[in-house]
Amino acid sequence: MAASKQSGPRVLFQHQLRKRRHKRKPAPRPRAPELTVAQILGWADDWHARTGRWPIKSDGRIVSGLGETWAKINSALRQGLRGLPGGSSLPRLLAQHRAVSNRKALPHFTIAGILRWADGYHQRTGNWPNRDSGPVAGDSRETWFKVDRALQNGGRGLSGRSSLAKVLARYRGVRNPANLAGYSIQAILRWADAYRDRHGRWPVKTSGPIGEAPGETWYAVTRALEEGCRGLPGGSSLAQFLEEHRGARHRNHLPEFSPEQILGWAQTYQKRTGRWPNADAGLIPDTAGDTWAAVDNALRKGTRGCPGGSSLSRLLARHYGMRNHMDLPPLTVEQILAWADAHHARTGRWPLSSSGAVLDAPGVTWNAIQNALSRGVRGLAGGSTLARLLAEERGVPNRLARPRLTIPQILAWADAHKRRTGRRPTRESGPLQEAPEETWSAINAALRAGCCGLPPGSSLAQLLTADNRGGAPDR
Repeated sequence: MAASKQSGPRVLFQHQLRKRRHKRKPAPRPRAPELTVAQILGWADDWHARTGRWPIKSDGRIVSGLGETWAKINSALRQGLRGLPGGSSLPRLLAQHRAVSNRKALPHFTIAGILRWADGYHQRTGNWPNRDSGPVAGDSRETWFKVDRALQNGGRGLSGRSSLAKVLARYRGVRNPANLAGYSIQAILRWADAYRDRHGRWPVKTSGPIGEAPGETWYAVTRALEEGCRGLPGGSSLAQFLEEHRGARHRNHLPEFSPEQILGWAQTYQKRTGRWPNADAGLIPDTAGDTWAAVDNALRKGTRGCPGGSSLSRLLARHYGMRNHMDLPPLTVEQILAWADAHHARTGRWPLSSSGAVLDAPGVTWNAIQNALSRGVRGLAGGSTLARLLAEERGVPNRLARPRLTIPQILAWADAHKRRTGRRPTRESGPLQEAPEETWSAINAALRAGCCGLPPGSSLAQLLTADNRGGAPDR
């Protein structure tokens, strides 16, 4: 019993010892292949062609290099492993052989150098640079964005905690948008008074630069009043500010109109000018900037105390009998023909749209009748004209509805004219016996203009000469 207890641990120990002796040793790792500079540059060129940029050590696996990463390449270049001399890096290698900028080996900036670049930029453009101004002239690899980033974050010889705007503000007095001076109520009122003295009206947010404060604009003042910045409490606007401090009109706080007030203004206008106002009559005297257009708009839309659904012309027509061109009495064909007959009896001519006023209908013109016939208003069907109506109902020739002409027809009329007179026709030859409604002057005009079915750009003389009708042209 005692012998078996002593033999247990010993057997276990011997078993473990034999197991360790027979355990296989791990195979040694394969040695990484050696690298060459030409091989690394080939991989970098392939990377650049594929991605459009040069590789950095954090770019991960090299697609064309089996099992290789850019981090391993960078480590081998630094430590001199895998056949490489060491003391280099991936950025240095690309800078040396591919002229790629190495940001860790970039030249230092100085405040004096930055100011020299800024002065040159200002001389060329008339403006001071900002971080978005692109390349720094004289060194295409440097940009104003890089300069600003180095001034803010430090590096390249700069301590940081600055910016391009701060440097230009300190050394060149350039206005820094990120560090603007506060506004005061008195200053804004002084600027507004000066603007009104110059322009005769109060400024609005789109009024542009403030002449008394270079670099400031009325838009910036409006934003500060609305948002509460640059020393102002906010929650206001330029219009509210001027209404409160200068009594300026605010379009959302306008006084109401009354019919009696509008009619009184209209009577004053009529006495002064001899006519009644319309929506285009401009400013209403002795008001705080109200116009007749504003009155008409309020009457139409029902704003500023007006009931709506009316207009200035309707109001004046209802109270003073003024003619309202938007509410004219209807016309009839019989009425128009009666006026045309009276016109013909008086003048010996039928009326045209340009014949002016209709003497038998005060306030009506022949042009208004023409528009009504054409557009179909005032009770008429539309699609007609005064000339067509007189041609249909009174047989008056319509010069705009002449029959079509042809070249053979004109030449036949010319031959008949020469047989009768012994001369070929000219544009002064008067009416045609074969076509009394036509004249040689009208035919010549049709040939020139290209109407009545004829091609343009010719004349009667050219047509007859080209066709050799009657020899040389008659003088």
